[in-house]
Amino acid sequence: MFLCMRTTIHIDDHLFAELKSIAANTGRTLTAVIDGALRESLSRRRAPERPAVDLPLFHGTGLMPGVDLSDSASLLDLMEDDHDSA
Repeated sequence: MFLCMRTTIHIDDHLFAELKSIAANTGRTLTAVIDGALRESLSRRRAPERPAVDLPLFHGTGLMPGVDLSDSASLLDLMEDDHDSA
């Protein structure tokens, strides 16, 4: 069952002109554009905020000897060697 409510709202003239332009350019009704904008705004409000993530910082003197960041195969070999020795 499709329920719909009619109501009267006051919209700023510049905002109304922008909404009408969007409706005309997208081939949608003004009602559909307003409905979509309200749904999008409400969904962003309901979305839970992600907690801040503390990333560890590492300090050092640079790359280990023999590491070439442009050679992924050798990087994989070094990582596997390091993992095997652990």
